Amino acid sequence: MSFLKDALNSKSDAYVTSDIKYHEFFDADSRILLADIGHYESEQFTIELVANLLEQKFPTFAVLKTGVNTNPVQYF
Repeated sequence: MSFLKDALNSKSDAYVTSDIKYHEFFDADSRILLADIGHYESEQFTIELVANLLEQKFPTFAVLKTGVNTNPVQYF
C-alpha cells in the first residue's frame, strides 16, 4: 500500500498488491480499483511460465515441474 498515492497521482485505473489492511481499502475512496491478491495466487502460474521459457531456450535441458500445492489457504 506504500505506493497507493503514486498510483492515484498517475491516474491509474487499478492497483494490484497483496498488502492491503482492511481499513486501508477506504483510502482509495472509490478513485481506483484495489486488487488485493494473495502471495500464492500471484505466483501460482510462475512455474508453468518459467518451465516453458526454459524448454524454449534450452531444448536439451530436462525441466521437471513440481505438482506440490504449497498454498496454506483452503477455500470452501
